[in-house]
Amino acid sequence: MELISDVCGRTAAAVLAAGGIATLDDLRAVVALAPNGVDGALVGRALYTGAFSLSQALAFVASSAS
Repeated sequence: MELISDVCGRTAAAVLAAGGIATLDDLRAVVALAPNGVDGALVGRALYTGAFSLSQALAFVASSAS
């Protein structure tokens, strides 16, 4: 997350967080970076391994944005 935050500080472009998102706690850390410029996250492997479902991730992000 430190690297993603650093990238956000160096560009005005939207940043996509990719890699290292294996749990909802990791997703929480990405959501916390949204005000800095993180615009999305890749969570493919976590979905594939069953760490959480897509509906859980979407619900989590929606509740975090409120």
